[in-house]
Amino acid sequence: IMSKDFDDLFLREDSNIKPPHIDGAKYLVNGEVKPWKGKTQKVYSPVFNSKSDKSNELGVYPMMEGQAVMDCLDAAVHAYNYGRGEWPGATMAFRIQCMEKFLAGLKAKRDEIVTLLQWEICKNSADSQKEVDRTIIYIQDTIKEAKALHNRESTFTNDSGVFAHTRRAPIGVVLCLGPFNYPFNETYTTLIPAILMGNTVVMKLPRTGVLCHFPTFDLFKDCFPKGVVNVVSGSGRETLPPIMATGKIDVFAFIGTSSAADSLQKEHPKPHRLRVVLGLEAKNPAIVLPDANLEVAVRECLLGSLSFNGQRCTAIKIIFLHKDISEKFRARFIEEVDKLKMGLPWEAGVAITPLPEANKPNYLTELITDAEAKGAKIVNKRGGKQDRTFVAPTVLFPVDKTMRVYHEEQFGPLVPIKNFEKIEEIYEYLDSSPYGQQAAIFTRDPNAASTLVDVLVNQVSRVNLNSQCQRGPDSLPFTGRKDSAYGTLSVGDALRSFSIRSLVAAKDEKESQELVSTIVAEHKSNFLRLDYLF
Repeated sequence: IMSKDFDDLFLREDSNIKPPHIDGAKYLVNGEVKPWKGKTQKVYSPVFNSKSDKSNELGVYPMMEGQAVMDCLDAAVHAYNYGRGEWPGATMAFRIQCMEKFLAGLKAKRDEIVTLLQWEICKNSADSQKEVDRTIIYIQDTIKEAKALHNRESTFTNDSGVFAHTRRAPIGVVLCLGPFNYPFNETYTTLIPAILMGNTVVMKLPRTGVLCHFPTFDLFKDCFPKGVVNVVSGSGRETLPPIMATGKIDVFAFIGTSSAADSLQKEHPKPHRLRVVLGLEAKNPAIVLPDANLEVAVRECLLGSLSFNGQRCTAIKIIFLHKDISEKFRARFIEEVDKLKMGLPWEAGVAITPLPEANKPNYLTELITDAEAKGAKIVNKRGGKQDRTFVAPTVLFPVDKTMRVYHEEQFGPLVPIKNFEKIEEIYEYLDSSPYGQQAAIFTRDPNAASTLVDVLVNQVSRVNLNSQCQRGPDSLPFTGRKDSAYGTLSVGDALRSFSIRSLVAAKDEKESQELVSTIVAEHKSNFLRLDYLF
């Protein structure tokens, strides 16, 4: 029900907090930040003014199309130049030097990016800071792992009369796309390893969460050779199919929906040549067994389902409660849900903030209406209330498989709960689900935990014991089964995802030994080398 129930939570007219403004009428291509003179799109914050239907304008970004988009692609293709470009041919030491310069500049931009995340996607202060800080740490860790990878490969093997030197080499031109909910961090989890392994990149900015990238344009320009990083913004439907249709993209790194990923892959004329790294949807279940530690289960399910308004692919999207613990859990869980503070991102202790997706409140209403029509009820006091971009966290119980919310990824502050008696009901849910990212088990029984673990590890990619579903630490593999992912992202896995093993081999004979020894000793090759990176 739309109302003005949360008007007092929006920005007061007499507030001295003013929105930032980004003049984003520019784009990055071939080492230049060029002014954009075509059509632009205004960006409005989900933060409305109280007693008003007026939001706050934050800036503009280019609605790129046509030749400007192709110029960005051509710049990346030229910079790669079939592997003969400066960047793919450079030593790992040089690439790391460039990345460290970029990292130093990024640290200086930290507070500006945090502010933009708060205003554009309404991520609270702690989470906005965490997103940028985690990205900085991710870059540091990727540099460290790249050095370790280089050093492990600084050797020769000798087998059956053939000696060889094997290293990971770049693949080509990468198209990177990030999501709105982690527009900075998730974009960089593919962008950074792609660059560091010697690829050139076209980065398509998300239409929501776009502004946080503009402060980095000059950093990319100043820190990397021309054409290594090129930035496209605008409508995905206008920009992405033409890029893919050229067949010039070698790696497609995409975080979004499986339907969009499928559609874009089909645009490529030679899909068998296209390497894909995909992070897609999820419907992660929490399974609370009768012997679970109630306080732990409530705390972790609360965080797992409603952190950043539930707008995480790793969020707990449905809770299965054993009937013997259901009543106690629901009472405590509902109490904690209604304690969550709603407010603006920069306010202390805020957990629930305005939603950045324009149609999301209506979509959540559709799911609630459908569930109620089929027997579910809103069981918490604030549940179901909406006011412009604010949606109160809502708990639905009991849900069943006839309801849309049982199957669809709600991606918002809506928590469906279902009772179960037999563990086979959980198996049925997992078997029928198109998703397979993570699950959370809450129990103190080693036998019950073992039984579920042995089943779940073949249905999802990560099983969390007595803790919420989540990504990280970034040293751990992040992937999924079914429609949830293709490829694996961790610090180490990502470097491998954006590279291919290449080798130089020769017969183990004196003439070849002397040739290779001279090349290595005199540092004549950037590939055939045994230097150690500290």
